[in-house]
Amino acid sequence: MRRTSARFRLGGVVAVVAAAATVGGLTAWNGNASEPAAAETLAVGTPEGYGAATTGGAGGDVVQVSSASEFEELVNSDGALQIEVTGTIQLDDMVRVGSDKTIVGSGTSGVISGGGLNIRQVDNVIVQNLTFTGAGDDAINVDESTNVWIDHNDISNASDGATDIKHGADNVTVSWNHYHDQDKNSLVGHSDDNASEDSGRLHVSYHHNWFDGTGQRNPRVRFGNPVHVYNNYYLNVGNADVGSGEGYGVASTQDAGVLVEGNFFEDTIDPFHLGEGSSSEGSLVARDNEFVNSGEGQQGGSVSDPSYAYTLDPAADIPGIVTAGAGVGNL
Repeated sequence: MRRTSARFRLGGVVAVVAAAATVGGLTAWNGNASEPAAAETLAVGTPEGYGAATTGGAGGDVVQVSSASEFEELVNSDGALQIEVTGTIQLDDMVRVGSDKTIVGSGTSGVISGGGLNIRQVDNVIVQNLTFTGAGDDAINVDESTNVWIDHNDISNASDGATDIKHGADNVTVSWNHYHDQDKNSLVGHSDDNASEDSGRLHVSYHHNWFDGTGQRNPRVRFGNPVHVYNNYYLNVGNADVGSGEGYGVASTQDAGVLVEGNFFEDTIDPFHLGEGSSSEGSLVARDNEFVNSGEGQQGGSVSDPSYAYTLDPAADIPGIVTAGAGVGNL
């Protein structure tokens, strides 16, 4: 083990501290240093909505990675850990993520290419400020996991879903992401016959995301009630040259309850509807949305109000707010 200077970021500021240890080429903070250098959290900000209790690897060591082998080992390790991605990580498949992990891209340089993150049967994970591109399956998959915050990422060109949340996952916030060049975007609920696992779970908040020419599933919801979709910007959704060209914004199916609130729909023919494919109709309540060159949407049934406090931005202001703040490099 040798001591060396190391970098960490707190609130967007990069600092150099001579209180770290290097083991096997990985930089980690030395908790026994006379002047502790560990930041309380590598992630910037705090989650709002159903994922509000998520802290990720806060309090754990901070490590920087730039190679796939290091990345795969660290994200699936035991214990709290904060991982800063400093370059392009080229993956061949999806990589399992362990509990109590924060995974953050450095500046605009953190890229996950060719594969994705499988957040499965774990608790307490933050994924922030990363570019995901060209995943061979899902870019981010959340299965049987709780307390997950997916924030300020740029996600495109995944072969399957950009961000899928399934199999009884619960307490998830998806915020400030820029989704583009993507057909199947975000699925909530695995299948129509999965009520025993999903009912009473799948509480998800989507806010301040930019759905930019995406095809469908923004999100598509089964069983989750309520799923709160608020203050998102839908631009040319369902109409772009992705998928079948017959897409939509939000779909509520199979006993789901979706609150669609304070969003801005622009050039989106089908902003939201009930039922999808062979799935039966769920419930959907829409309020305080803005529509420009878009359809009126379909709603029906009743939906519970979210169980948390939140601040709603005026829908008319959402295009400016979201395009200025969503995606990588806008923490």
